[in-house]
Amino acid sequence: MKYSTIGIIVKTETSVTDIVVRVCDFLAFKQCDILLDDSVTDIVSCSHVPIVSRDELVNRADLAIVIGGDGSFLNAARSLADKGIPLIGINVGRLGFMVDISPDDIETCLEQILHGNAVSDERFLLEAQVKRDDEIIFSGDALNDVVLHIRDVARMIEFETLINSHYVYHQRADGLVICTPTGSTAYALSSGGPLLDTDLEAIALVPICPHTLTNRPIVVDSDSLIEVIVCETKNAIAQVTCDGQTAFEVDTGDRILVRRKQNTITLLHPPGHDHYEILRAKLHWSENP
Repeated sequence: MKYSTIGIIVKTETSVTDIVVRVCDFLAFKQCDILLDDSVTDIVSCSHVPIVSRDELVNRADLAIVIGGDGSFLNAARSLADKGIPLIGINVGRLGFMVDISPDDIETCLEQILHGNAVSDERFLLEAQVKRDDEIIFSGDALNDVVLHIRDVARMIEFETLINSHYVYHQRADGLVICTPTGSTAYALSSGGPLLDTDLEAIALVPICPHTLTNRPIVVDSDSLIEVIVCETKNAIAQVTCDGQTAFEVDTGDRILVRRKQNTITLLHPPGHDHYEILRAKLHWSENP
């Protein structure tokens, strides 16, 4: 058995209760040690499985299973990246670009992965910092994207962008998405950004509804340092968000620094995994009009 102690991180909805119990029963049958993330406290009770904090799970597990959607997966990935714990996703959400095991195939797929017969897929994350008067006032990680935007109000924000200290542009837009290849199928895609192959070492900068339509997405090397300076928020509240889950308010003059995070996260897929097959299915390619 390649993995012995397995952490389970769950979307906090009662609809997943049966799947959680099913996964725990299968892992117990395979004589694995199981740790349930304490997010499950209100939705499921497995008397033979200890419920632990996220920190304890991260420190003890050598594999993690996420039962939920891509949002649950993103939350877990940020927790696990620094420990190098590989991650499996069971899809009980809607779209599911990253959580790619169907509930119908749980036992078959887990059997193969537990014995080391899996497709290993390494992804990099971004780390973001907000500086105010040269002091770091916020730090956060993102597997999908770091986004500058106005909160709740349909107004534009003005900002300047620099790449490796080279001035790129002064822009008025609804915001800016800075994404990894993993995140190129998320907010960046709906903002008109390119799809990046997940093997690329690249970062995309995608303006959100730019005032000047010639402001187009830019793709840069993943080792680039991206700096965004907030120029004007028009009396609205501007935010930086990481993966749409961690938010921090920024003000005029704040500097947002985004770079590649040193540690990566490893995704494990069932044998035969094909990223392009997932794109075809989720984006409805090749269908007759």
